[in-house]
This record gives sequence, C-alpha cells and structure tokens, in this order.
Amino acid sequence: MFLSADWDPKEGYELAEYELTTKKALYSNNVWRNPKLELKELEVPSPNSNEVLVKVRACGICGSDLHYVEHDEQGYILYPGHAKLNIVIGHEFSGEVVEVGSGVEDLVVGDLVTVEEMYWCGKCISCKNGHPNQCERLEELGVTINGGMAEYVAVPAKLCWKINEFRNLISDDQKLFDIGALVEPTSVAYNAIYKRAQGFKPGATAAVFGGGPIGLLATALLKVGGASQIIVVEPQEERRKIAKLMGADICIDPTSIEKDYISVSRLLIEITKGYGVDVLVDAAGVPGVLTEIMRSMAVAAKIIPVAISGDTYSINFTSFQAKAGHIFGSMGHSGSGNFQNVIRLISSGRLNIEPMIGKKFPIEQGLEAFKIAMRRSASKVFINF
Repeated sequence: MFLSADWDPKEGYELAEYELTTKKALYSNNVWRNPKLELKELEVPSPNSNEVLVKVRACGICGSDLHYVEHDEQGYILYPGHAKLNIVIGHEFSGEVVEVGSGVEDLVVGDLVTVEEMYWCGKCISCKNGHPNQCERLEELGVTINGGMAEYVAVPAKLCWKINEFRNLISDDQKLFDIGALVEPTSVAYNAIYKRAQGFKPGATAAVFGGGPIGLLATALLKVGGASQIIVVEPQEERRKIAKLMGADICIDPTSIEKDYISVSRLLIEITKGYGVDVLVDAAGVPGVLTEIMRSMAVAAKIIPVAISGDTYSINFTSFQAKAGHIFGSMGHSGSGNFQNVIRLISSGRLNIEPMIGKKFPIEQGLEAFKIAMRRSASKVFINF
C-alpha cells in the first residue's frame, strides 16, 4: 500500500530548516498535498546487519493512516504530525522473522514478532535521557520510512518484540497475528496512562472521551489497572457496545445528553457523587471536548490527551489551579517497558483485546479496506497476508 503526495507548502507556512534539509514535514497538513494511495509492487528489501526481514501477517489500519489519505478542500492531508512521503504506509503490524542480519543476536528465523513504529536513534540527548518517543532524529515506520502494509519489511532488530508466547493462549494463527498487530496501539494507550501520567491508585474513577481504537484500548487498560468505575463518552452506538466488552461500566451518548440540555460534565459529576473524575483520557481530539473534561475533574485529577489533532485548544488554567489538576501530553509507545508489559498482560490472559478485531481484507483488496475503515467503526480493520 504505497502513498504518494506532493510537497507543496501552504501559502504563509514557513518551512523550518529541518524540513528543508530532510524533506520531512513537521506539520504535514500544511505541506503534503494531493495524496494518492495505490497498490504497488516493489522489490523485497534486504536487511542490513542490524535488521531482520519480517514476513508481515497482519497490519491494522490506524486513524493516522486514514488522515494521510483524507484531505481538506485544498487537497492537503489531514494528518497534522511529521511525515516524509512517498512511502509504504502501515505501522500496526506483526509477522514472522524470515531472515536475520549478521549482527543480530536475539532473534532467529521463525520468531513471531510485533514491531515498534518509533525508530529512535538511541544516541541523541532525548534518547539518552530516556525519552525515545521524543528522539531528535526520529524516523517512523509507515510515516517517514517504509512500513508494514507490505508482504515483507526490513526493520531494526531493536524494534522487534517476540510474541511466540501468544501460542500458549491463542490457537488460531491469524487471530494471533491480529492481536500481535494490536500491541502497538495498545502500547500507545499504555504509555499515556502508565508512563506519562504515572498511573493511578486502584479504585480511582476514570472517563474516556472517544471510543475509537485508542479510546477502547485505554478502557481495557484502565480496567486491568483497577479503576473502580470507567465511563466512556462516545456518540456511535457500535463503539459503545464494544466499549462495554472492553470494560466500560457506563457508556454515554453525548448527542442524546445535549438533547436533554444536560452537559456531559454535569452528568459525570452526578455519576461520581459530586467528586468528579480522577483520570480523564482524551481520545477524541475534538474541539469542545477538553472544556467538558476540565469541568469534570476531581481534585488532583489527571487529564491525558492522547488523540492527535490539528485543532487549537483553549485551556482555563484557573481550573487546574483550583483543582490541583495535571495534564500529561503523550506521544508514542517506545521505552519504559511499554511493549513488554502489554505483551505480558495479553499472554497472561488478563488483558483481552480480541473484541477490537474487525473486518479483514487481503492485500489485493487493500483499497477497499481503507474505504471500510473510513466509516470509523469501533473495531479495527486489518489487512492480512
């Protein structure tokens, strides 16, 4: 699945020196125009000494993948983050190691693996200080270099995590690889809740705004972590149904609330008996949601924005001061035991993310898969090999 686009900065957008020298847009929705997604035949890559060749078995379609393809009225892609096109997209994938570079010591042919998307250098100040997701030389599989929506992909061995132990729990091979592909987005939610926000005390109340894949995976992780009450705010009925399967205790349709002239925040305050919510995850990235989140805070609440949005938000800092609140920005999934712990939770049977598995398409029907994914159903759409 090959994505191409034109490098055509918007009038008034001033390119940084980094963008000029690397041709990586820092804010892609201001630079990349007229996206085109197509099936393309490329040579099978050869791994270098520190890489392995992975035969991909499953790759999920992420919301950011859709934003690479979708565009505004001027033709600019909707994805607001950094990107370097033209590339093979896809970053939520798993597969089997079929070739190993001469310098690779910890992987062998036949290992089942899932792969980090964030290609951190390990040498810059951010990496050395333990912040690989903020790597100063960051590459991203399927974003700045070729990713996993292909039959084969060469990746650094350091980004691979074994999922051989999934065989002890999952007998169906395709299901195993689908769940393996879900490790990446699950680790995004895990990093946000347990690394950036430093978790919460068991018994805390939690609310998730937005029932897309990241919001639903966050719901499951909040359940595993011991939240006493999990409330999911989501307008789509199908997503609310899956949220229940993922551990939500209460699901709220914000559109029906508005019809009754009661705000979501007022309802959350009532549900929590006047205390407010301890942990609030913004997986929606929609203007106006943050206002409702701030109004729903308990004392010392943690707000965790994990959705990527190109919109600008207004923050009332007085609310944070009065409630001694915290806000934790989160991006990525690497480091801090994120992948390892998610794999352990799945392998133990404590974390069930199977309800996330939705429609599956062979690579030959990849364009059709994207059309289905654009409907924004609750479950994850996969391209299987």
